[in-house]
Amino acid sequence: MAGTSTASAAGVPTGASTASAVGIPTGVSTASAAGVPTVYVRRRTTTGMVTFLAGGTGTPKLLAGSAEVFAPSETTVVANTGDDVELGGLLICPDVDTVLFLGGGVLDRETWWGIADDTAETHEEIRRLSADAGLEPGPRFLSDDAQTAGRELARWRRFSGVAEFMHIGDRDRAIHVLRTGLLDEGESLTAVIAHLAEALGVPWRVLPMSDEPVSTLVHTPDGPMHFQEFWVARNGEPAVEGVEFRGAEHAEPTAAVLDALTEPVVVGPSNPVTSIGPMLALEGVEAALAATDVVAVSPFVGDEVFSGPAATLMAATGLEPSTAGVADAYPFVDAFVLDERDHTALERPAVRTDTRMDTEADAARVARAVADALELIR
Repeated sequence: MAGTSTASAAGVPTGASTASAVGIPTGVSTASAAGVPTVYVRRRTTTGMVTFLAGGTGTPKLLAGSAEVFAPSETTVVANTGDDVELGGLLICPDVDTVLFLGGGVLDRETWWGIADDTAETHEEIRRLSADAGLEPGPRFLSDDAQTAGRELARWRRFSGVAEFMHIGDRDRAIHVLRTGLLDEGESLTAVIAHLAEALGVPWRVLPMSDEPVSTLVHTPDGPMHFQEFWVARNGEPAVEGVEFRGAEHAEPTAAVLDALTEPVVVGPSNPVTSIGPMLALEGVEAALAATDVVAVSPFVGDEVFSGPAATLMAATGLEPSTAGVADAYPFVDAFVLDERDHTALERPAVRTDTRMDTEADAARVARAVADALELIR
């Protein structure tokens, strides 16, 4: 039933609440599992301060419909920066920018990348000139010496701008120019993102996971390649031998991130390996998550992934590509939101609903299920 969810899992405590069933009034959730009494709890319009972990498109899709459940003024979004690249000298933060563009009301919702109705004259001219000059198309990852020269934040993710392999719109490029300029003036990435969020009118507080470089590299038979090369330029086709978060051993989450992780945390249906994995690789993050209330939305229905390379990357890193594998990857999660068609048996509480998110109404339904799951563990 639209707008409802059902919670049931082994180990759900007596009196725990779960989501509604047929005949239950709108806005009311119920708990129903074997041997567990039914309890009715009216959903709140807000659950207080909350922090979302965002990467890829999964969490942004959830954020798109979350406002009626989680007040934007009380919401912090910590975004993955392992996917960032320096392209032609400009720092591009794909996962951060998706959140910024969504909050600013300019995101291209068809691709969940870039700005809606943007032109791309500069991008097209770069590609035309490169082709006319007989230059090999990108991606053109710079040499090892170049990777460790120049701006520290761009280490191990520095590409030449020749034949620009990522589609960069003209208004989108202005964001990258401004971000890079502020970084060159000495501002931290956290401060720069705050400026951009203010300029775009983003209603949430948006934080990069770190002010230091972490680069997600996918190891293949042809050698390591940056995640953007693997996914954008190669369409995720190379065989995957492993995934590395280069620089994570030296990087730290910011004080602002660690403070945000003291609030209840929502892990959206993002890729556990390359969207959430870089955050977990930072010292102190997983411990902080273990010390607070955490709800995660599975990006799978059983062993079927909704989209993206999560299944391939999980299998390559020793995780079962399924909801059960997501649970194994997230030992710090206290409760899950699963699709109503997902019959995975977990030892932690689970709220079930239709987790497909094609519209904001869909996202609102999943956000309500997340609020129900938080109620289960409080």
